[in-house]
Amino acid sequence: MWTDYRKRVLFEDDAVLVLDKPAGVSVMGERHESDLVRMAAEAGETLFPAHRIDKVTSGVILFAKDLAGHGALTRQFNKRTVRKSYLAVVAPGGLPATGTIDLPLSVGRKNRVRIAAPREAITLSGDVWSVPAEAVFDQVPTYPSVTELRVPWQDEQRALVVADPLTGRRHQIRVHLAWIGHPIVGDPLFDKAATGRTHLHAWRLSFDHAGTRITVEAPAPEEFPAFDVSLLD
Repeated sequence: MWTDYRKRVLFEDDAVLVLDKPAGVSVMGERHESDLVRMAAEAGETLFPAHRIDKVTSGVILFAKDLAGHGALTRQFNKRTVRKSYLAVVAPGGLPATGTIDLPLSVGRKNRVRIAAPREAITLSGDVWSVPAEAVFDQVPTYPSVTELRVPWQDEQRALVVADPLTGRRHQIRVHLAWIGHPIVGDPLFDKAATGRTHLHAWRLSFDHAGTRITVEAPAPEEFPAFDVSLLD
């Protein structure tokens, strides 16, 4: 099994491994099914994930091959010097060409991530979604969270969104998009009847390694709308 995932290598040297993870496979910690870290270990390879992406999300995942390298990579994520870009197909369309979702997150019942304010408090001013400070919950921990958006393609029914999370909160992109009224197609967090894959893909990752800025890109899944990548550079 691990040999199949080894065919999805995007970048590798003696210290790091970057894979294009398929949707439906966990990075680590899966209780009932194999995950990438466990499958690698069973094949005799020790990997340390520098970050996580959800099981339902496909795309770029970065591993260190030893603990020293893992610490160096995770510090970059903590300092927010790593640049991450995701592709998401949302419904409906009708988004501005660019935008910023500046909405704090909290954890509600059943450990579900939500916006840390009433839904009706969310406003769109120009191209920024936010809530007034007085609307933010003050009786639970809250976490500032910002996602930048670009929309290279859309029609009335759907939009292809490039989402750059400036903060790395759990389920951030999925919750942000859903709460502004444009949930990701097939996302079981917000559509219990969802079938097929969740249309969220970790597309690009840029990090510093061995004195060089490395940018790795996982091609967009076939079921995502086609778009001109050069328009985003």
